[in-house]
Amino acid sequence: MDKNNRPADIYVRFLQLANALRGLPSLPSLDPLEDRILAFVARAGQAKERLSVRDMMAQSELGSPAMLHSRLKSMREKGWIVLTDTDDTRRKQVELSQAAWLHFDKLSKCLLQATRDAGA
Repeated sequence: MDKNNRPADIYVRFLQLANALRGLPSLPSLDPLEDRILAFVARAGQAKERLSVRDMMAQSELGSPAMLHSRLKSMREKGWIVLTDTDDTRRKQVELSQAAWLHFDKLSKCLLQATRDAGA
């Protein structure tokens, strides 16, 4: 395989494009745990699964309930997620904010651009 045309080049180009997004005015940055939480919420949203705060607290791989609660609060304040009401007022659903979905749309465009750049 030609050293100048490796499949990894697409991923590296994507990382460069995605990193350029960080310099644009948008949502505040996330720490690594918040980034994992965001991905978890995004996967649930994409699968049309209901995800409550209680469901999140049960995810021990994401940390203790107290830590998760503080991270969810931080992510709400940063504008990445929203909590919506359910039939039971004691339960809140965790969803990505519209701004977070727009961020994922931009990342998708970066991935497509990296793929096109590799084919050029």
